[in-house]
Parts: sequence; C-alpha cells; structure tokens
Amino acid sequence: MKIVFMGTPDFSVPVLRRLVNDGYEVAAVVTQPDKPQGRKKEIKPTPVKAEAELHGIPVLQPVKLKNEFQEILDLQPDLIVTAAYGQILPSEILEAPEYGCINVHASLLPEYRGGAPIHQSIIDGKKETGVTIMYMVDKLDAGDILTQVVVPIGEEDHVDSMFSKLSIAGAELLSSTIPDLIEGKLSPIKQDDDKVTYAYNISREKEKIDWTMSGEAIYNQIRGLHPWPVAFSTLNGQTLKIWWGKKVPVPSDAVPGTVLETSKEGLTVKTGDSTGILITDLQPAGKKRMAASQFLQGAKLEPGTMLGEEL
Repeated sequence: MKIVFMGTPDFSVPVLRRLVNDGYEVAAVVTQPDKPQGRKKEIKPTPVKAEAELHGIPVLQPVKLKNEFQEILDLQPDLIVTAAYGQILPSEILEAPEYGCINVHASLLPEYRGGAPIHQSIIDGKKETGVTIMYMVDKLDAGDILTQVVVPIGEEDHVDSMFSKLSIAGAELLSSTIPDLIEGKLSPIKQDDDKVTYAYNISREKEKIDWTMSGEAIYNQIRGLHPWPVAFSTLNGQTLKIWWGKKVPVPSDAVPGTVLETSKEGLTVKTGDSTGILITDLQPAGKKRMAASQFLQGAKLEPGTMLGEEL
C-alpha cells in the first residue's frame, strides 16, 4: 500500500504520524510552501513538513497544485490521504489512486463544510462535533462519507484544545478506516444536501465583538477564536484583543459594552443580557498579551468606560 499524504498545519501531524506508525509506505508528503512567521518573519517549515523530515519522507511543496501535480502522479500512489492541506485537488489527482482520495475532515459532515469547522462549531455553542473520513470530489467537502466519530466540546474548550482532540480522534479513525476500505467492507453514505451547513474561513468582521449579543454568545465567540485569530473590541479608539474571559452574572441595566467593575481578576463588561464577561487575558494595541490585572495596573480603567466604540 503506497500512500501520498497531503496536509499542512498541526492538525495534520498526528494523522501523518499514525500512517507511519501503522507501517504504510508514505511515498511523499505534499504540503503548502514555507511562509514567513512571527514578528521576525522567519521562514519556517510547515508542521507537516517538519514531521515528514523526521521520518525521512520526501516533501513536495507546489505553489499551485492545479499546475504542479505530475510529480505526484508519477509516484503512482494506491491511496491519497489529505488532512487540512489547503488547496483544491485537481481531477487528475482525484481519479488516479486505486483506492481513491480520502480526507480527514474536522466536523460531522454535512455540517460545517469549509475551512473553519472547529472555530465555527465552538462559536455556534455546539456541545459536540467530530471527525469525518470521506471520499474527496471536485466540490467542497461534498464527497460520500466513509466513517465518523463524535467528539464532545467541553464548556471551556477552545480552538486549540479541540484541534488537539480532533486530530487525535481523526488519526485513530483513519487507522481503523483504511483496512476496511481496502477490504471493501465500507458502504459510503451520500451526504444529505438538506442538512448542509458551511464554515468559511474567519473574516475580520467575525472577530469583532458586538457587546449587544448575549453573554453566552460572546463567550462562545472568544473561545471559538482562541488562540487564533483572537476576538477583539476597541478601547479609546484602539484595538483591544480579548484572549480569554469567563461568564459572570451582572444584574445591571447599563449599556452593553460598559465596564462595570475592575478587580484583581480582570474587568467585567456588560453584554446584551444579564450574563456579563469577565475579561482575564487581553492584548492592548502594540503590546504583548497580558493578564487583565497587569493591564489595569497601568491603564487605571474606571467603571463606566465603554468598550466597542467605532474606530
């Protein structure tokens, strides 16, 4: 069984590692080109590339896969596995392997097709999500379902914790799916078009907190954007990133966005209902992330200050 694996971020690493540990011949890893990262803009390998190099697996990094796929076809893989690769596969690749191209997708399809299923499921306040292994087709996450596993979302889970849980669950599911696929034991299930929802990549507008929303919705937004790209509001005309907070009861009829109280724990902000947000970790414009208590020592923020005014 010769496999080509295609993936890019941390989510993909446990999946690749499981293929190697299961003893498959991974003929090549295809990942996105290296990009500058951090404040110093250093060029770093993608997480999948770094993992592939640990195992001595050849790495391909086409800039535009639709024009640069012949090298993959020349490998004559029996199966192609993708997990958060980041580019659409051309039909020439989809049709090449004997056992097809299968994808490890971080949602219970047909819910949350698209590039941000983990973020969106938390933002929507879902109590559970999961992983789907599906055939790839030339339409966004629309292929037939092979296997699925449900993964609960805890009250304090955020994007990072769910990435970890789902990538491990995906690796385990793939490990049990491939043998059944090869032996013809699986019965692919067509996705129900009436139940399709989408989770497109997070826009800047989606990161901005609307304090008139309920406390529950804002809390879900904060953890659904943590630790990237991070929710934000504004203070004194400048961006204020909200890294973390928690829900607190606020029996107040103040205007949403009003700072009700400051304490050693942080600052409590009025929302659109009686559930406020106690901000505990934040990042003022031009500064590093810090505890809200540290910020308050210098900012001397008075109750009654408004967050969320227009820039």
